[in-house]
Amino acid sequence: MNYSQFLNMIPEATLMAILVIVFIADFASSRKSDRKWFNPLVCILMLLQVLVNICPQEPVSLFGGMYVTSSAVNVMKTILAAGTLIVLIQSRKWLNREDTSFKEGEFYMLVVSTLLGMNMMMSAGHFLLFFLGLEMASVPMACLVALDKYRHNSAEAAAKFILTATFSSGVMLYGISFIYGSVGTLYFNDVATALTASDNLTMNIMGMVFFFSGLGFKISLVPFHFWTADTYQGAPTTVTGYLSVISKGAAAFTLMAILTKVFAPLTDYWLYVLYVVIVLSITIANLFAIRQTELKRFMAFSSISQAGYIMLAAVGGGEAGVAALSFYVLVYVVANMAVFSVISVVEENNNGVTDMDAYNGFYTTNPKLSLLMTLALFSLAGIPPFAGMFSKFFIFMAAAEQGSAMAYAVVFIALVNTVISLYYYLLIVKAMYIKSADSPLPTFKSDCNTKIALALCTAGIVLFGVFSFFYDWIRYAA
Repeated sequence: MNYSQFLNMIPEATLMAILVIVFIADFASSRKSDRKWFNPLVCILMLLQVLVNICPQEPVSLFGGMYVTSSAVNVMKTILAAGTLIVLIQSRKWLNREDTSFKEGEFYMLVVSTLLGMNMMMSAGHFLLFFLGLEMASVPMACLVALDKYRHNSAEAAAKFILTATFSSGVMLYGISFIYGSVGTLYFNDVATALTASDNLTMNIMGMVFFFSGLGFKISLVPFHFWTADTYQGAPTTVTGYLSVISKGAAAFTLMAILTKVFAPLTDYWLYVLYVVIVLSITIANLFAIRQTELKRFMAFSSISQAGYIMLAAVGGGEAGVAALSFYVLVYVVANMAVFSVISVVEENNNGVTDMDAYNGFYTTNPKLSLLMTLALFSLAGIPPFAGMFSKFFIFMAAAEQGSAMAYAVVFIALVNTVISLYYYLLIVKAMYIKSADSPLPTFKSDCNTKIALALCTAGIVLFGVFSFFYDWIRYAA
């Protein structure tokens, strides 16, 4: 075995270096007074990670084809690293709390470990490496959800998450075993070739369905979404933001890649399954979101709906689908993290309350935060001229390229659902600007890190759609 191949895994190698540096820094700084530089250090390291990922890298195939990367994969790794950077910047105030300050090092190491697992999952060319990457991302994520185990039902949320992750992994492995039993290999390219010539159609379809079901849990597509609302509500708000965007983006990109490449011979079968799942995810999540009064549960159903929109890109496939999915995730990261940054600020200044009624009259006391929250919600709803409108447009165009009547019908249903989503996003805007409260939230000043995170997110919401450079960069890589 040529161990020098590890040096060609540049994103993963740099993440491992960050993990070692964070571990040493956490071990060396025992007192709280020594940790003032801890968050800036980790943020600088993650910024370097983003810059490393942006640098053009030649596509490589390592370890006999188990690890495969391309320009499109590197773009997605860059997007997820940038989103993780925003999460780390925004988390400083929460980590400075008395009951969480001693866990700061663990938080950073778990976040980096999760991102490392996602990178391995996206670069997998073999089902074994894919599964290892998936578990490398899932297990640290369960620890992140339980980080506030004595506060806000965090332990219960982690228990539901890990149980669901366990069951979904079992279902997925069951599907992979069907595929292996049918074709005798786990290499993606070999599986695609063998499926074309295989006579075991029933076994192949069952393997594909079980695999899709297992990964559907990770993305929280309907009907595999039942864990989402409870986990989002119980987890720390910073972790909820990370779980809703970074984890979802990596899993959606990987699912699309495997469906369109590995299961390409079974496209006529998985495409109809995807149609049903997309329509159910968008419609049911939108209807349930209208009923929510707790903001983190509200954003959970919003994320389920957004997952349905993201998977629309897989309907079209091809470079347009890859580019549309990557751009959608990019816009979704900045818009969703802006919302969770505001929720985190309000939660820290309102004794942990995240009910929607707490935002009644919010504009009268905190107009700037209200404005930023409104911009983010408008982008999630797809209102022009914000970036969310362009990301939805590219998703619809990619899906319509499939050309069938079913694809057009699914796109039409998704378009109708944007009206429903606009309605429930406007419920928050109505609470902030129109509804009055006897005792609205007091005026409070955000810390420097929150301002930086909100500034980055707002810049993305405004600029990603206006300037075509970002989409052109993604499309060129695809």
